[in-house]
Amino acid sequence: QVQLVESGGGLVQFGGSLRLSCAASGSEISSFAMAWYHQAPGKQRELVAAITSGGTANYADPVKGRFTISRDNAKNTVYLQMNSLKPEDTAVYYCNAQSPLTSGGYKYDFWGQGTQVTVSS
Repeated sequence: QVQLVESGGGLVQFGGSLRLSCAASGSEISSFAMAWYHQAPGKQRELVAAITSGGTANYADPVKGRFTISRDNAKNTVYLQMNSLKPEDTAVYYCNAQSPLTSGGYKYDFWGQGTQVTVSS
């Protein structure tokens, strides 16, 4: 089992920055793919950014050039640096950890409780 705790959310003005952290416990996440999702009121949860165990990052088009995902395996933590924030970035942000493929052919997903990000115009 992996427990994930997000932090760093809050209220920020248009154009501002926030850095989200996702601290993992219960297992080392160095072999896990990690990702950040967000969910706005009345909308589905959407992928924002992902990073492989090898450090390759991918981003949703709306955040490319503004957000950066990174990981510090020594600290068992993943980060999301968010710059040039816009009101449409307002959402609850969730951290996700996906396990490596097991011998039984399964992958397991773990989620944090989420942290609210609100961007005022």
